[in-house]
Amino acid sequence: MAFLRNIALLLAACWLALAGPPAAAQGPHIRASLLAERPAKPGETITLAVLMQPDKGWHGYWTNPGDAGLPITLEWTLPPGAGTGALEFPVPQTLLLQGLMNHVYEHDYAVLVPFTVPKDAAPGTTLPISAKANWLACTDAICVPESATLQGTVTVGSGAADARFDGWRAALPAPLDRQGTFAASPTGWRIALPFPAGAAIGEPHFFIDAQGVASYAKPQAFSRVGDTLVIELAKAAFPSPEPPATLSGVLSLGTGAKGESLGGIAFTAAPGAVPTGGTPLGKGSAPAPFSAATLVLAILGALVGGLILNVMPCVFPILSLKAMALARAGSHNAHVEGLAYTAGVMLACMGLGAAMLALRAAGTQVGWAFQLQDPGVVALLLLLAVAITANFMGLYELPGLSIESGGGTGKGGWVGAFGTGLLAAFVATPCTGPFMAAAVGAALVLPAWAAMAVFAALGFGLALPFLLLGFVPALRRLLPKPGAWMERFRRAMAVPMGLTVLALCWLAWRLGGPAYAAGAIALAVLVVALLIMIGRAQRQGLGTMKWALPGSVALAALALAATPRLATAGPGGAVEAGLLDAKPFSEAALAAARAEGKPVFAYFTADWCLSCKVNEAAAIERETTRGAFRKAGVVVLVGDWTRRDPKITSFLAQQGAAGVPLYLWYPAKAAEPQKLPQVLSADFMAGLPGGSS
Repeated sequence: MAFLRNIALLLAACWLALAGPPAAAQGPHIRASLLAERPAKPGETITLAVLMQPDKGWHGYWTNPGDAGLPITLEWTLPPGAGTGALEFPVPQTLLLQGLMNHVYEHDYAVLVPFTVPKDAAPGTTLPISAKANWLACTDAICVPESATLQGTVTVGSGAADARFDGWRAALPAPLDRQGTFAASPTGWRIALPFPAGAAIGEPHFFIDAQGVASYAKPQAFSRVGDTLVIELAKAAFPSPEPPATLSGVLSLGTGAKGESLGGIAFTAAPGAVPTGGTPLGKGSAPAPFSAATLVLAILGALVGGLILNVMPCVFPILSLKAMALARAGSHNAHVEGLAYTAGVMLACMGLGAAMLALRAAGTQVGWAFQLQDPGVVALLLLLAVAITANFMGLYELPGLSIESGGGTGKGGWVGAFGTGLLAAFVATPCTGPFMAAAVGAALVLPAWAAMAVFAALGFGLALPFLLLGFVPALRRLLPKPGAWMERFRRAMAVPMGLTVLALCWLAWRLGGPAYAAGAIALAVLVVALLIMIGRAQRQGLGTMKWALPGSVALAALALAATPRLATAGPGGAVEAGLLDAKPFSEAALAAARAEGKPVFAYFTADWCLSCKVNEAAAIERETTRGAFRKAGVVVLVGDWTRRDPKITSFLAQQGAAGVPLYLWYPAKAAEPQKLPQVLSADFMAGLPGGSS
């Protein structure tokens, strides 16, 4: 494929050279000359230089030109007994044009060539050397094939060296005296390069020697793991059928703080283990390229994940009461309410997704459910949960949620449904669940427009049951007939919502400490008092908007702005050893445990994640799990994400996860971790060491 590509490019270049404007046909646009470093003794090896000097706006190519271009080729004419070695190219530059990555030189550069003088050469003689050189000279718009017969001489003897060779030799990549390792990944290749933790590095780029192995134009990712630099490459669009035995190339280290070149490293990697985790580097951590298959799978996962969110204890009561209200109101406006509810849910999910993407683009390490790491948002959620619970208890009527209000037949009906959709989505999204975790994780590596499609699919999945009720009369007929039981059901739904209130109070304490929790609870008491007053006025037929709305806004503002000032470092984030004698997660702790050859179970949790806590109680913190792990010598590491932690957020992103829970199993001496299901059982955990070691 590469051969045919270059032939096609060369034919195109010839056509452009003939058909283009006269100025483009004039040349050469890259002047070439052949120079010897110094005189040499018989049998000695010195260095020749093919000096290439492009005109302004023109460039030549590296030995692997990338997606387009041709490197220089040389056909030597040498004295008998003389010989030349392989061409040595300086560290190239990247040039991305129309989606094609080119490996180029846009400045003067020298290709160095080892030259061996014949052993029988007579001292004092001059050896003529020549080379037929062919190369491609290009601008951003046109390419011209050029050639020249380069003439040079080497004097047999001794003498001073050309000082320019020191600079040309310094531009070559430094050969690495140790071998790297590489391993295949689901999307490409991961390469581990020995690289001191204190060594300077700018914006690196890896120029691979081989063709048909990796994509040149797709973003590369770089991370440090101790004294190792990990490079991640995407697979080539048309990969070679046989996997590579080795990977070699040149790592450009970019520029330093003062704009100086940091040079490059030439190395070869053999198949082997590549560490995971690490700290991402600059632009090297660019998102993976767009993939239609990835987008489709992410959308399907988000759709199913959103559907599952409907059974969350803080969402199911809202959904069920809306369904009951719709059944009581009949079918007159059911489809309108279904659409309004769906619009509210999708708007909330897309808004949260857009906020997360914007924060990440601004350099803030956040993930899904980032809002629950903010004390102000948690306080506001607590007030909302209290208001919903009070409504379920009958203290007041909230349009759109109460059964008596029904589905509505006019503006109030669809407005209430829209508001209910916003509310349901906001309280449903803290935890990632089955299917949803992979979908949201994929959204982080997709373009912004594709990521927003994933968040829209998540909202559509969450809204789908109510939407179907609105458009399918047969489903509405399956609902129980209206009656007095509906009011009892409504009051029963206050129980799970009340438990949600207690959970949020506990979260407030874990997140911000006792003073912050006390302040949030005090505001909740004021909310209850306000709602009781609203309920009394409603039962007397009096208007409440003039004083209820300002009071509600004032309490919400206090929750968002004032209570966070009381927050201190609560107990959340302080890992409790528990039955498994767990240690706090860090990449250093992970690397140390793996260096000792021990199996590692690393899990990531948060106090606000319900599915996390269910898994911990039902599967992780169990005697059977402790016995199995202790017997196998498993090291347990816990990453607590209750409060914002950029290091944990970064590690989650490296694993393709946008939130918690995340469970990783590292078998002893294995190169890659196994990502475990998000729903765990005690039997599964107890059998993990024996089944995966």
